Amino acid sequence: MEIIVGISGASGVQYGIRLLQVLRQKGCTTHLVITDSAAKIIEVETDQLKKDVEELADHVYQPRDFAAPFASGSHLFDAMVIIPCSMGTLSAVACGSSDTLIARAADVCLKEKRRLIMVTRETPLSLVQLRNMVAAAEAGAVILPACPAFYSRPKNLDDLVDVLVGRVLDLLGVDNDLFRRWNGGG
Repeated sequence: MEIIVGISGASGVQYGIRLLQVLRQKGCTTHLVITDSAAKIIEVETDQLKKDVEELADHVYQPRDFAAPFASGSHLFDAMVIIPCSMGTLSAVACGSSDTLIARAADVCLKEKRRLIMVTRETPLSLVQLRNMVAAAEAGAVILPACPAFYSRPKNLDDLVDVLVGRVLDLLGVDNDLFRRWNGGG
């Protein structure tokens, strides 16, 4: 599979980093875009540098590199995940703005009917943000809020990250065993 990964400027960059790690293990081709604000958050929330995260991807693009192959619908790729997805990026996607490469690639996904997964990261949500989620979902995006699940009995933060990343992989159709699945409580 060929997957576009956008890491935008919201808390939760660990989700995007872990997704890149697992996609590499699974043999998927990844294209990565990290926004400027996400680069700062990587340094605040993790012990990694932007370059460390970039090394996890097969191809890396600058936030306004509209010459990237996936900025055109004629480039065939399978899906895109914006993880985490800031409210600003959500807004751009919801209104069809293509002023950044992440927003343009998301627009390509929607117009070409390709899978777009948006892992939103904000709380509480304003009415504007909720309406933007509805607009993006109506256009064809999958909205997957970064909400922790506890039925898998996570032991640490890595376990919580793996549950969410496992759900993203499920939506992409990538086989994984990152978390214990619900079995009816038994």
